[in-house]
Amino acid sequence: MRSLGEFVGHIVRGVKSPADVPPGGDSRVLKHEVEEETRDTDAGRVTLRRTTVEEIRIEPMEGRDAP
Repeated sequence: MRSLGEFVGHIVRGVKSPADVPPGGDSRVLKHEVEEETRDTDAGRVTLRRTTVEEIRIEPMEGRDAP
C-alpha cells in the first residue's frame, strides 16, 4: 500500500507542478531547429521532420548561496 501511495503522490505532484519551471535549476533553450522534407513515395506523400533542441541547464551548487 505504501508503494501505491508513493506512486499516486508522484503522479499528483507532476500534474500540479508547472511544466515551464524545472525543479532545482534554470533551463534555457539556446537553439531550436526544425528541418522538414516532403517526399512522394509509392505508399503516398511522406513528410520527414528532424527537430534539434540545444538546451543549457544550470543547477545551483550545493552548500553555496546562489548569486
